[in-house]
This record gives sequence, structure tokens and C-alpha cells, in this order.
Amino acid sequence: MKTLSPEFAAHLASGATTLCWCWRVARRDGVIMGFTDHDRAVTFAGTTYEAASGFAASDIKDSLGLAVDNLEVNGALSSATLTDDDLAAGRFDDARIEIYRVNWDDPSQRVLMRAGSIGEVRRSGASFTAELRGLAHYLQQQRGRLLQLTCDADLGDARCTIDLSSPAFRGTGTIISASSARRFTVSGLDTFENGFFSRGLFVFTSGASAGLKIEVKSHLKLATAVTIELWAAAEGPPSVGDTFAVTAGCDKRVETCKARFSNVVNFRGFPTIPGNQFLTQVGRKS
Repeated sequence: MKTLSPEFAAHLASGATTLCWCWRVARRDGVIMGFTDHDRAVTFAGTTYEAASGFAASDIKDSLGLAVDNLEVNGALSSATLTDDDLAAGRFDDARIEIYRVNWDDPSQRVLMRAGSIGEVRRSGASFTAELRGLAHYLQQQRGRLLQLTCDADLGDARCTIDLSSPAFRGTGTIISASSARRFTVSGLDTFENGFFSRGLFVFTSGASAGLKIEVKSHLKLATAVTIELWAAAEGPPSVGDTFAVTAGCDKRVETCKARFSNVVNFRGFPTIPGNQFLTQVGRKS
């Protein structure tokens, strides 16, 4: 049940309303954006909601129980702050979103209609469709620990304890050449073994993609060059001379934890747990 201020309730009851929709988006990197379907910008609670941003929302559907209530927002990539590169780089993944019904003539009269997060984003040309998931979505996500062979800690977190800022687990360098926005040849990583940075985190520190963080798909050390391939494309092909920092990767196996990090004491998996082969064994007479 929504609670309206007396002034807003009176406005709705007047029969002649000045209403608009406002969307407030808070990305995980701290960037906050506002959009509205009104023809002028609307400002309230410290956020300015940009006008004519090409947004249109589907009907909001509510249901009883813990089912996930979804709706979709359709729009065009017409906003200066909403770019195709940002969507492709995943900057809006799981962003917090709030949807308000606002009296644009007096923005103090408003009501929060829905809060949730951005789910799947589909793009087609210059348009996009974003799925907005209700808060019940988080109840469907797995919580707690799993009994599994591999480690369930994130490399470098408080449970792992590895210091990724140490020069032993962190490299810096320069891009020598780029065959695509995902694959390039680099300098500065010659002292690290082949595959050391696979599954690690690659951070651009200069160039068009400065600040962008992407997971490393493969780190290949050849006799004549070192190549890095990322899981996602950078914001345009990296340029020769762009600098980067990259941290070590981990495949979550106890063998890697021991050989690469000497950190078995903090290994968070169960390497001696019986596997499928043990479970499917058939008893035989001796």
C-alpha cells in the first residue's frame, strides 16, 4: 500500500493532474543518473532527472507472495549519459533502480512506485530494453556456503587473505598492439609464468577505457610476446601506449592455492570430499 502526502492525494483527486514518471539509477560504481518521460528536467532529492531521454515503461504488475515482479523499460540510446559502450561493458548490471510517480509542477509531491535492480539488457541498433527485477529477485539467489571441491572465496578477499597489491601478484604494463577490443599484445609481464593472470582482473589505467575493469580470459606467454585476451570488449580497440594493471587469477583448485599462493591454510574448499566416482561405485565381493 502506497502512502501519499495530503497535498499529493489532493492533486490526484483534483481530476487535472501534472504527472510524469522518473527513474533513478544508481550503478555499482557509484554513478547516479536520473531520467524522466516529461519534456523538461525534473529535480528532487538531490537528483536531476533528464528530460526526453527516450524512456518508456511497461505496465507494473504486482502479485502476492514471494514471486519476482518484473517490468521492462524501453528506450533509445539518446542520452549523453547512457551510451552503448556502457551497456556493453556491463556498467548497468544489477544497478539499483527506483521508479517514482511525480507531480512535475511540484516535485515534492511524489510517491515511490517500485524499487529493484536492472536484470537482463537487450540491445538492437540504437534502442535497448532493460528488465527491472523486484527485490524478491534476491531471495532466489543462492546464499551460504557450498560443499564443493573448489574454493568459494574470492581471491584477495578477507577469507582468502592474499594481498593482491603485492608486486608478486600484480603486474603493470603497456599495450604494444591490439588485434581487437578484447585481444592485444603487451609489455611488462615477461617475468610472470604462462597463465598467471588468467581469470584475473585487468584494469585500464589510461586511454579511452581508463578505469574499466574486465576479467582476463587468457594470459599467454610466448617466446616472442605476451598476449592478453579479455572476456568482454573494451570501450573501443585499445591504442598503442595505453597502460594497464592486472592482478593474478585463480582457478579455485587446492593445487593452485598451494603452488601459486602458498595459502592452503586459508583454502575454502573441500578437496577431500567424495566425488561422483565414489558415489557411483558398486560393491563387489572380495
